Amino acid sequence: MKRGDIVLVNLPQAADGAGHEQVGTRPALIVHDDATSDTLSVVMIVPFTSNLNAQRFPHTILIQPSKANGLSMPSVLLVFQLRAIDKQRVTKKIGHLEDELMGKVNHEIKDLLGL
Repeated sequence: MKRGDIVLVNLPQAADGAGHEQVGTRPALIVHDDATSDTLSVVMIVPFTSNLNAQRFPHTILIQPSKANGLSMPSVLLVFQLRAIDKQRVTKKIGHLEDELMGKVNHEIKDLLGL
């Protein structure tokens, strides 16, 4: 798994069913630094949603499908839901995000974290 890869992940629902996190099998963007990806059992991801209304939230990016990214429909990258997951939750790679869009992701992550 490399930074910029788009993978399918399985995100479990909280045991109490509470919260607003994304759940289920869905695409996610790997944002973990490649230099440390082999030394940890977790990977940092940003989940996608196909619900285009999610663009109303801050720290989101609309991504159009392409051959490179492997998405099958327009999807919203939910940068504000940046999270660590166990690598075992990653099921397969479907594509890689284009460099121009990774620049936007980097900007949104920095803005979200106040860096």
